[in-house]
Amino acid sequence: MMLHLGNVPAVIVSSADAAREIMKNQDVIFSNRPKSRVPDEVVYGSKDIAFAAYGEHWRQVRSICVLQLLNNKRVQSFGFIREEETSLMINQIRRSSPSLINLSDILVSLANSIVCRVALGWKYSDGEVIRKLELMYKEFMELSGTFNPGDYIPGLKWINRFNNFDARVEKLAKLFNEFWEGVIEEHRNRKKGETNPNGSSIEADLVDILLEIQRENKSSFDIGTDIIKSVIFDMFAARTDTTSTALEWTLTEILRHPKTMKKLQNEVRQVAGNKLEITEDDLEKMPYLKVVIKESLRLHPPAPLLLPREAMQDTKVMGYDIGVGTRVIINAWAIARDPMFWENPEDFSPERFLNSGIDYKGLNFEYIPFGSGRREAALVFYLPWLLMSLL
Repeated sequence: MMLHLGNVPAVIVSSADAAREIMKNQDVIFSNRPKSRVPDEVVYGSKDIAFAAYGEHWRQVRSICVLQLLNNKRVQSFGFIREEETSLMINQIRRSSPSLINLSDILVSLANSIVCRVALGWKYSDGEVIRKLELMYKEFMELSGTFNPGDYIPGLKWINRFNNFDARVEKLAKLFNEFWEGVIEEHRNRKKGETNPNGSSIEADLVDILLEIQRENKSSFDIGTDIIKSVIFDMFAARTDTTSTALEWTLTEILRHPKTMKKLQNEVRQVAGNKLEITEDDLEKMPYLKVVIKESLRLHPPAPLLLPREAMQDTKVMGYDIGVGTRVIINAWAIARDPMFWENPEDFSPERFLNSGIDYKGLNFEYIPFGSGRREAALVFYLPWLLMSLL
């Protein structure tokens, strides 16, 4: 479907074949991100991974993140944090019983607590800081979803000076910058051998690792402070509303389907045995849990329209002319409900994945909850960390 959003031509992709053509066969041509006022202002001229223009800068930052920050060994090393925070959440729910609880808030706090400890360290895991970050990211998401005339009709940029949009964006950018500056300054001032308030040693977090790369010049790429702040911004943005929303939808579907809940309970009891808690090592023995989550992600992908792409040259897609600068929006939500690929697509049926090789890693274009291709690394390279938290 072709739309004109002001001066910007936009193509909406809602089929697996078209998604494969764009994200695989012509991946390089469609690897750019369109410029947008909000991330440009808040993320230091879009120096991060998610919103950066396709090119050498994006490749270098992505390489640092994939190879040094979130490689498999690093992700596994944070397992104790995920287990501790999950245990704290379970205890919180247990203490609240039999009173009513807001499970949505608890799941948001779980995701935030994990990412605070992994990315920023112990000092920033207290409730006040988490709430401050929640409000800032909520404002970012709201502004990003607000129609900005200047992004589509450059001659109407002046409107933002009168509708308070510019003022809100500038204020938010200042708040984020002050927060990240405080984080980096605190990390730089840490003394060797410093301990937490409980006497345990401080584990290196993602900010520590980035500062070490910067200090020891471990990369051929010059990592400035703005890039460090941009990368950490993405670490939080990747989990904002994604992990907690995915968990919330999964629990909702389980509650709607008592038979699924019973199967899951039996699987958990069988794996747990006499143990009081499940550990990450136990997850490999729980295949039904994994297909439940796969089915939940099919019906409720965390990013239903993914992040928009932009054509870097004139091309043809399935016989149609696509001009340079055309914005491409991939409707992952519609693709995952296409009756050509899914029997009874509106039904929640985890069993459909039991004997299926379809996975969420972007190789099966009828199922792309996290996107596919080199550009979707902005979501996919967070995948192991996000899913370990989600599980």
